[in-house]
Amino acid sequence: MINKIVLSMASLRLLSGSIEIIAALIMLRLNQIDKALLVNTGLAMVGPFVLLTTTTLGLIGMAEKLSYGKMLWVLVGVSCIFIGILKK
Repeated sequence: MINKIVLSMASLRLLSGSIEIIAALIMLRLNQIDKALLVNTGLAMVGPFVLLTTTTLGLIGMAEKLSYGKMLWVLVGVSCIFIGILKK
């Protein structure tokens, strides 16, 4: 039997991948740089949301197995990823 949290994480990633493929097809259909850039900008919001959601689900699933120190290190790592993404 598949773990519900793993199934949720995988489903989110499949949804995210499907959105990426659909966006690529839309870009090809539009065939204009400015419109393709708008579609790409929309994708920039989906990626971090999926990362944060799947990480949160994973941490919820492992909460009883991780000590508070390890949980803190994971949160620091995720924070560093977001700072790297958002910092100009």
